[in-house]
Amino acid sequence: MEFNLSEEQRAIQEMARAFAAEELAPHAAAWDETRTFPVETLRKAGTLGLAAIFVDDAHGGSGLGRREGALIFEELAAGCTSTAAYLSIHNMVAWMVDRFGNDEQRARLLPPLIGMTHLSSYCLTEPGSGSDAASLGTRAVADGDDYVLNGSKAFISGGGVSDIYAVMARTGGDGPDGISCILVGKDAPGLSFGKQERKMGWNSQPTAAVIFENCRTPRANRLGAEGEGFRIAMKGLDGGRINIAACSLGTARAALDATKSYLVERRQFGRSLAEFQALQFRLADMATELDAARLMVWRAAASLDSGDADATMYCAMAKRFATDIGFRVCNEALQLHGGYGYLQDFPLERHVRDVRVHQILEGTNEIMRLIIARRLLGR
Repeated sequence: MEFNLSEEQRAIQEMARAFAAEELAPHAAAWDETRTFPVETLRKAGTLGLAAIFVDDAHGGSGLGRREGALIFEELAAGCTSTAAYLSIHNMVAWMVDRFGNDEQRARLLPPLIGMTHLSSYCLTEPGSGSDAASLGTRAVADGDDYVLNGSKAFISGGGVSDIYAVMARTGGDGPDGISCILVGKDAPGLSFGKQERKMGWNSQPTAAVIFENCRTPRANRLGAEGEGFRIAMKGLDGGRINIAACSLGTARAALDATKSYLVERRQFGRSLAEFQALQFRLADMATELDAARLMVWRAAASLDSGDADATMYCAMAKRFATDIGFRVCNEALQLHGGYGYLQDFPLERHVRDVRVHQILEGTNEIMRLIIARRLLGR
C-alpha cells in the first residue's frame, strides 16, 4: 500500500476540502440548530461528482476507488459530519444500482442519482431486526408486473424526503437467501413515512420510519435476482463502513485542529495551556490514535478495491477502530476546551453528538467484533 498520495489523489482531496470549507463548514452549526436538510448544497456536491464517487465513469460516475472515497469523506466530514454521512448513504445506493443493476436500470436510474436531482436512502433496519438483519420481516409478494410490499423500516436517513428507497424485502423463505433488493419510488402507492425522529446528532439530515402498506412497485425495480438482496446489502455495507469510518476521521481531525489552536491561545496560571506537558501528552495521543485509525481505513479501502478475500474483515476492523477513536478524540477535545467545549458557540459539542452514532450504524461496533472473530475462527 502506498502511503503517499498521487497527484490525482491530492487534487481530489483538495477539491473536497475546498468544497467543505466553502459550502459546508460555514453553515454546519445553523443546519444542526434548525434541523435543515441542505438539498441545494447536496446538489452542488453532485455537480462535482460527489454523488457518484464509485459509479463507473462509463455510466456517468466519477469511477473512483475506495481510497479516494475515504479521502473525500474525511474532508467533507471536517466541514459537516451529518451532511457528509448522508452523501455516504446516497453514494452507497448509487453504487448498488451501478454494480448490480442491468443496463435498463442504469440508464433510467443513474442520471438523476448522479446529479442528486433524485436523493436516495438505504433501507435495511427494521423495528424488530437491527443487528440480526437477516431476520427482517418486510415482505414483497409478486403480483403481475409488480411487487406488493408490507412492513416497515426504521431509522432511515432521508426518510420522507428521498426520492428512491433501496429496500431489502423478503421474497422467499426465512434467512438471508430469501431477501431481495427492490427500489421503491417516493410516490409509490402504499408508501408512507413516520414522524421525523428527534436525534442527538446528525440533525442536518432527516430520519424517519419508512412504511409499506400494500405498497406497489414494478418488478423491473429489483436489483439482481430474487434472493440476492442480502448479499447486495452486505456488499454495500463493506464500502459504507469505510465511508463512515472516514467521516469519523474528518470530524476528529477538525476537533484536534480546534484543540491545538485553543491550547496555544488559552492562558492559565500565567502561561498558555500548550506549555503544560500533561496536555501536550494528551494532544500527542489524540494525533497518534487518529493517524493509526486513518491507516486502518486506507488498508481496508485497498483490500476492498483489490478484491481481497479478507476485505469484509478489514472493513469491519477499520469501522470499529476509527469510529471508536473518532469519538474518543472528539470527546477529549471537548474536555480540553473545558466549559467552552460544552457551549454551542464552539463546534466541539456538535462533533461529539454527530460522531457518537457512527459506533452504532452500518453495523454496531459489537457486530464488527463478531464479523472479525468469525473470520479469524473460520466460522
